[in-house]
Amino acid sequence: MTTTKKPHLVIVGGGFGGLHTAKALKDAPLNITLVDKQNYHLFQPLLYQVATGGLSPGDIAYPLRAALSKQDNCSVIKAEVVDIDPALKKIYLDHGELSYDTLVIATGVSHHYFGHDDWAKSAPGLKTLEDSLEIRRRILSAFEAAEREPDLQKRRAWLTFVVVGGGPTGVEMAGALAELAHNTLRNEFRNIDPSEAKIVLLEGTDRVLPTYPPELSTRAEATLAQLGVTVLTKTLVTDVRQKTVVLRHNDRSDALPAGTVLWAAGMKASSLGQVLAGRTGAEADQAGRVIVEPNLTVAGFPDIFVVGDLAHFAHQAGQPLPGVAPVAMQQGQYVARLLKQRLNGESLSAFRYVDKGNLAVIGRNEAVANIGSLKLGGFPAWLAWVFIHIWFLVGFDNKLLVVFQWAWNYFTWKRGARLIIGDEASVTKQEEIALSPSLTASS
Repeated sequence: MTTTKKPHLVIVGGGFGGLHTAKALKDAPLNITLVDKQNYHLFQPLLYQVATGGLSPGDIAYPLRAALSKQDNCSVIKAEVVDIDPALKKIYLDHGELSYDTLVIATGVSHHYFGHDDWAKSAPGLKTLEDSLEIRRRILSAFEAAEREPDLQKRRAWLTFVVVGGGPTGVEMAGALAELAHNTLRNEFRNIDPSEAKIVLLEGTDRVLPTYPPELSTRAEATLAQLGVTVLTKTLVTDVRQKTVVLRHNDRSDALPAGTVLWAAGMKASSLGQVLAGRTGAEADQAGRVIVEPNLTVAGFPDIFVVGDLAHFAHQAGQPLPGVAPVAMQQGQYVARLLKQRLNGESLSAFRYVDKGNLAVIGRNEAVANIGSLKLGGFPAWLAWVFIHIWFLVGFDNKLLVVFQWAWNYFTWKRGARLIIGDEASVTKQEEIALSPSLTASS
């Protein structure tokens, strides 16, 4: 009696797209290998809460092996994919190689500084747990530096926080920063008043949340103003120096001294997207995302799929789908259905995204929601945001931890994960010099 060898599916990336592909194939007659350079799935929408001390890293990350432990047809390899050979159907890892029958690539995106990668050191973005801990260190260290700074002008600079980018990540970060400064840190310092912190949100277009309906953008901006956030629209960043942001607004340039600068203005595809495009001849957009076919395959390679933020899918509305978790999850589930159909000798119609709405939280009891024709703001939108984010967290223990932590934070205004971890080298005499009185802040 001969045993038929099961086809080997390799999934690169354990984010929303990759993990949902694997889990949806739990009972499929496939050998599945999921490869990720980390050993955990990260719930990226809540990274800003780790960065502002509301949650701990373990609250929003879950071990991939634990998530797939009951799935006998799936194994996990912790490795980084460095190259692909579509002709030989192989991927090359930083240690070893893997052959595949079908390949799913879901490696996401990284920060995009629009040709100014040198800004990354001064203005970190928020895509990984390491990013969130570094941002948390910078935020809390800025308050500590202000506490011991005798010079009033330098102290004001330390207490100035600039968030570049008025999309959902920037809006959520700015709102959380305002609550941290104005409520959580109240009465914890002796030489400074944390509520005097200046939080500035910069957006290059004419409104924050530009992909949302105008009325929700207006509400979001009004709520941010109530929280004490200064919102500057139609404002471009022309330079990010050590502790200084150079702005251009209404044909005027200003240098704004700022102890902390955070980047939420753009994303570019992971490096594997460039490798894939080079090896397959696939087209890529300006952000490096791979342009995919209606069924999410790479043109000319029906055995290679791209899902999630790395995929440029514009077959539905003429514009590429946004890089949000629901898109990645639906694409992962679609690929799983398509592979099951192929095993049965059947086909599946093109992928179609079902937009169930967008939500952005701004602060305590404040959020905006765009759900079809329904546009919500305030407490109802905030409550929807809370329940949806808890629902999609991976792991029951993580759901429980986040519910408890959020409840505690809500009733006490405390953010318990306010620990400064990491290298303190950025708070140095050299950087304090960069906050010289010769620079004047724009109003």
